[in-house]
Amino acid sequence: MKVAPKVILLFNDADGLGSALYGALRPNSGSNLQILNNSFELSLERYGVKDREASGQILHFVNANGLYEVSILLLQNYEPPILACALNEVLISLAGADLSTMPTLVVPFIVPESKLKLENRYFVTSEKVSVYGMKLGPTTDVTQGLSSTLQKPSPSMKINHEDLSCLLHLVNVIKVPTLVLIGRSSQRLLRKSYEEELEVIYAIGEHLASISSLSFAKEKMAWKPTETSRDAEEPWRALYG
Repeated sequence: MKVAPKVILLFNDADGLGSALYGALRPNSGSNLQILNNSFELSLERYGVKDREASGQILHFVNANGLYEVSILLLQNYEPPILACALNEVLISLAGADLSTMPTLVVPFIVPESKLKLENRYFVTSEKVSVYGMKLGPTTDVTQGLSSTLQKPSPSMKINHEDLSCLLHLVNVIKVPTLVLIGRSSQRLLRKSYEEELEVIYAIGEHLASISSLSFAKEKMAWKPTETSRDAEEPWRALYG
């Protein structure tokens, strides 16, 4: 899969967060970046899955010299166990065979407070930090620069979130240089909670835009959380540790 040295990986989740961010990241007004739209389909037959493929959309931001500066992948929504197969295939395709040309991944997540546990207690809304940065794999300029502006989560933090747990497990195995942005969300669908969550998403959008000559257009982001997606159980969570 041909991608830029910097890749933003988004999940087309039930909340619609991935697609919202995908539509809100655009070139800066003064930049010469052009946008190429593409799609991808990767076979899952090696996992015994013959009726599904790992598929999604890609935006490539290309400079005046024809070089890819950043790519944004929007992976279709999958349920376990297909999720692990599809994500593994995408990561292997991105990593390639040459370690010297392996791209750097930046992957954002919004995680309900109830699914983040720290030192025998759950996060509470009084916590000051809204976005954490978790660096994995080899260090690159992108992961080092972005992580230096974010607080690291405690090593004792336990994550009970399906997509995120799966990603962390696979990235640690494949050794792709990765920075994961983790934003906290409230379980309560109140106006104040919704507005606070929007601020977290806006902060994540600005962090994503900062890795290249991109801007985050808040006015182009259409997003509304769903109660069902937050309260859904994740029976396959134990597969990823």
